Amino acid sequence: MAERVRIGIDLGGTKIEGLALDEAGGEIARLRILTPKHDYDATVKAILEVVSYLERRAKSHLGDHPPASVGVGIPGTIVRATGLVKNSNSTWLNGMPLERDLAAALGRPVRCANDANCLAVSEATDGAAAGAGLVFAVILGTGCGGGVAVNGHVHVGPNGVAGEWGHNPLPWATEDELPGPHCYCGQCGCLETWISGTGLARDHATVHPPDGRRLSGPEIVEAAEAGDAAAEGSMRRLEDRIGRALASLVNLLDPDVIVIGGGLSKVDRIYRNVRPVIEKYMFGGGELATPVLKAMHGDASGVRGAAWLWPLES
Repeated sequence: MAERVRIGIDLGGTKIEGLALDEAGGEIARLRILTPKHDYDATVKAILEVVSYLERRAKSHLGDHPPASVGVGIPGTIVRATGLVKNSNSTWLNGMPLERDLAAALGRPVRCANDANCLAVSEATDGAAAGAGLVFAVILGTGCGGGVAVNGHVHVGPNGVAGEWGHNPLPWATEDELPGPHCYCGQCGCLETWISGTGLARDHATVHPPDGRRLSGPEIVEAAEAGDAAAEGSMRRLEDRIGRALASLVNLLDPDVIVIGGGLSKVDRIYRNVRPVIEKYMFGGGELATPVLKAMHGDASGVRGAAWLWPLES
């Protein structure tokens, strides 16, 4: 019997990554190309080209097989009522029927989901949270996002915004944190403006105005590791804010596992230092029972989760 092939596409603002998986989750082929910015038609065409390449590679690897399923992780969401993309920072996707257009061009159903939801599905399927019932995935990178997986399936919600943790305000804000920086979404003080690589750099420059070039998030992490007192202070503030934000998440959702992905997920000290902050602000206090874990699949988790939008029983 022919083996089922799953193709995942991670549609980012700068690159499109595609991955073909076999039924066991093993990688058959991978391809990464640049995203055609500000051009919707060219973006659709580029995705089709990646799918075509991966199917050719899968055929040579596995022989004849049914058409591959295709899942796409996007920087935004699909509105259930209209089928149109919204909330994408790749603005040329907003208002467009991406899922329908890809399905029509490929001649098969296509499933699109928010990239953070794909991270949650990936880690819940065969990653750090494998087998957990309720998984909340956090992306701490250039921005800040979140996604929810329930029993290995993506949870979107009727408004398409389930897990949009990064666009809630920083909880238990101090006087000097109010009203907070302006966010691209139109609000002030969103978590994304505080607990992201960009937020770390902004906060450091505000507290320690640079004489020359402004330090980036990774440079601040590196400086703190080297013993720089100012960078260490910025990291402590970042970890306190992450802990407060995760405490509000535990109070609201109480997930079985919290998984962290994105560039800041590689900073090991975060896992050690946020736990006592969560315990301080968690309702009723006490020892945190929820594991807070690094994404097992790292940068590949989003594209793997897109492939797993079609689970084995599909």
